[in-house]
Amino acid sequence: MAQKDLLLITPPFIQINTVYPATASLKGFLKTKGFNVSQLDLSIACILQIFSTNGLELFFNYAKNKKADFSANSTIIINQSDLYIKHIDSVISFLQGKDQTIAYAIVNNLLPKASRFNIQQDLDWHFGVDGNIDKARFFATLFLEDIADFVTECIDNRFGFSRYAEQVCLTATNFENILQELKRETPITKIMLNLLESNLQLYQPKIVAFTIPFPGNLLMAIKSAEYIKNNYPDIKIIFGGGFINTELRNLKEVKLFNFVDYVCLDDGELPLLKLLNYILKGEKLLKRTFLINNNEVVFKNDSTENDFLFNDIGTPDFEDLPLNDYISVTETTNPMHNLWSNGRWNKMALAHGCYWHKCSFCDTSLDYIKRYDAADVEILCDRIVAIINQTGHRGFHFVDEAAPPALLRKLADEIIKRKISITWWTNIRFENSFNDELCQLMAKSGCIAVSGGLEVASDRLLKMMNKGVSVEQVVIVTNCFRKTGIMIHAYLMYGFPTESAQETIDSLEIVRQLFINRLIKSAFWHRFTMTVHSPIGLFPEKFNVTKKTFPINTFAQNGCYHIDELGCKHEEFETGLNTALYNYIHDNGFEFHLQDWFDFNIPNTTIPNNYIKKIVRNNKERKSKAK
Repeated sequence: MAQKDLLLITPPFIQINTVYPATASLKGFLKTKGFNVSQLDLSIACILQIFSTNGLELFFNYAKNKKADFSANSTIIINQSDLYIKHIDSVISFLQGKDQTIAYAIVNNLLPKASRFNIQQDLDWHFGVDGNIDKARFFATLFLEDIADFVTECIDNRFGFSRYAEQVCLTATNFENILQELKRETPITKIMLNLLESNLQLYQPKIVAFTIPFPGNLLMAIKSAEYIKNNYPDIKIIFGGGFINTELRNLKEVKLFNFVDYVCLDDGELPLLKLLNYILKGEKLLKRTFLINNNEVVFKNDSTENDFLFNDIGTPDFEDLPLNDYISVTETTNPMHNLWSNGRWNKMALAHGCYWHKCSFCDTSLDYIKRYDAADVEILCDRIVAIINQTGHRGFHFVDEAAPPALLRKLADEIIKRKISITWWTNIRFENSFNDELCQLMAKSGCIAVSGGLEVASDRLLKMMNKGVSVEQVVIVTNCFRKTGIMIHAYLMYGFPTESAQETIDSLEIVRQLFINRLIKSAFWHRFTMTVHSPIGLFPEKFNVTKKTFPINTFAQNGCYHIDELGCKHEEFETGLNTALYNYIHDNGFEFHLQDWFDFNIPNTTIPNNYIKKIVRNNKERKSKAK
């Protein structure tokens, strides 16, 4: 194989069911500029090695040789190690969609069981008598989760299916903690480095670029870079991605550059193009790039070129990626909740940035949010068709911060006009524009689900957030989607500045009623975090909170502590809110009093029991009168 100009790498660990889109997008763009580029999903490669006969044999032998006192659950798994080793390859093949025949044996108790199988749900009710494939996928997922629990306890406590050392990197204001973690060698790090070595031999790249989208990718990226520096010192190394863009904007840590040569911010197309020309062709100008100069970190941004328009970035290229090896898992019996982990979705953006970019808790000062630029729907459909032809998959997850209703209308029309058969879902704001007609059009074009931010179901707080929606509006919009069969996931928030206990409980009651009335299918509570790039982080006094100052740090900075003297003790509500929501997602507990979810006294809700039904009924009556 000819030497590559660039090898793009997604480091462990990230989602296991589909390709993370960054490297495919950058490869597609750089190929149009004449560069010889390959890509490596090191994350899925590691997962497939870990969850294999050889991987489990290695891990069980390692654990047995430690002669440590393990938990009762890990002891159960170790005692059944032969069964785990025996079935792992066939289970992975089943979850990859390569061999479905084992499903019948799985539902008839083929697999060994540990704590993950201690579930209280009526699975026959959820999956039906003949739902063998779905039920088997659920059992196979529990089987993998049992193994993952064993791996985390007995092999490497930093491991997670879609993250590694996340807690270390979430608080990485001090780079010394990262350096200490790099010294820890485990069977997982050895697996990763062996895979990295074989791919470096295969591609022989001049440059390696890592995308680091989340905190759970950072340590393995640095570990990989360390290996490359020690063994291939002539290879230049670049870091970029979502974590870099939010956390390292004020980078001053000289020690990072013992592992990496360049760190890029924001959209990668132009910075990478300039860097390739800088390294390979001797050009001088760079775009949004940190590098080391005279033992100091400097930010070089002397190129005056504007970022490429979204129309002009090209079509993602999935060459080199093992498209048939990703693993679809069923983590819950809730079909909407499973979209993130089940199915090989082609991830694709319709636009750059967020058309709203006003929410007070969001990083609206950063380029990936504030600079909105949509592609023409004709070009978007050309990309959709090209991706289908390359991957063979017709499922699309449009990963926009919030897809604009006007753009979705045009896109749906174009999909229908061209007779393109796809299934798709995306993220939205609950705007009034999503009326019956638009929701029907979206469903006709293949839309099966949307996710959107309800946040705190309080009009006072929604106004303070500058969400641009009201609770009534959310109810009306979700009802429009429900009538078309489009599933809805709601992002929820608690702990917003000045939020009272009453508002927290009232928000929970509204969420309960939304589930009862089938207006949302699933949801997730997020604890509010102040970030330095959000309007709240920039102007905390406007939100009646005080931002705690930190000593100057040289590495990561995004989340910041704050003092909320007017709000309730937000942390007390976490367990109760999550327990209630878990039950609602699984169609349980609607009849419980809200107090039953909490181990301390809470205020009675002020929301009437028919609050949601009344909004739906009144809106229906208004429509009838308007006709």
